[in-house]
Amino acid sequence: MGEASRLFRGPGGQGIRPPAVWAIMAVGFLAWTLTGVYTVQAYQEAVITRFGGYSRSVGPGLHYHLPIPIEKAELVSVTNQNKTVIGGVPGAEAPDESLMLTGDENIVDLSFTVQWHVSDAADYLFKVRDPSDAVKAVAESAMREVVGRSDLKSILTNGRGEVQSETLSLMQRILDRYNAGVTIDAVQIQNANPPAEVVPAYQDIARAGQDAQSYINDANTYRNRVVNEAKGDAAKIVQAAQGYREQVVREAQGQAARFNQLYAQYRAAPAVTRERLYIETMQQVLSHSRKVIIDAKGATAPIILPPDAFRASASAQTPPPSAPAAAAQSQGPDQ
Repeated sequence: MGEASRLFRGPGGQGIRPPAVWAIMAVGFLAWTLTGVYTVQAYQEAVITRFGGYSRSVGPGLHYHLPIPIEKAELVSVTNQNKTVIGGVPGAEAPDESLMLTGDENIVDLSFTVQWHVSDAADYLFKVRDPSDAVKAVAESAMREVVGRSDLKSILTNGRGEVQSETLSLMQRILDRYNAGVTIDAVQIQNANPPAEVVPAYQDIARAGQDAQSYINDANTYRNRVVNEAKGDAAKIVQAAQGYREQVVREAQGQAARFNQLYAQYRAAPAVTRERLYIETMQQVLSHSRKVIIDAKGATAPIILPPDAFRASASAQTPPPSAPAAAAQSQGPDQ
């Protein structure tokens, strides 16, 4: 203690030595200058203010600014995701903030979240007093506007994606006008239901819609089955008609070829050919009918036949399939 006091006191124990004063001042000045050293992390951006006014923005790394209070660095996270919840928050200041009026004059109980990050640290700090509250207010206002243009059914069913997209675009436009330095990343509807008082009625409507869709699906299934069966039957009929056409054409071609052969024979020997055709035709006709042959030579008395002499038997009632064709063939040469 005595050695230290001798270093700072002057001759005769009076006052402080000037070198000691300068040393203290140098240490204090060094400590003051070191207040300007700061580090910016990879997820941060530093905003430098000079006498309270914006000076510049600095990215990640080790930096230096003029000592406090000349300049000051404020670090802002620019990559972390921020989340704001609107509606359905227990203990919220506005318990009815989730109740919104739809375009068809219905009420929907809707809660959603907004994910956002800081895109401009300087605007985020100086252009809006409380950016988090501003994001929440803009989100609620934009969602109410979009819901006010939408029908309740689309919000409850398959229209949520469009509502979310429109709300995000509207929020971004408003915040850009405010120069809030915020970028909206996503708007996600967490829950959308009619008010609790009318939930049973909407459940009945939903069940009716499901039943209607089920009936539509059954009808489409039946239609597809009937159409496919009809197409199969039509294809079968077309194939049968094509087969019958080929059969008739080939039979006609065969008959025409046979007629040409008979005509050639008829031109070579008309009488013989005519007689042969007559005999063949009579043979085909008489071979399938009941006949009574009478030899009239030497007969003097009337001939009496039994009643069933010409009655057709069961086997003779139906002519064979080849009989009409044979009859048609036999008439050809005579014509």
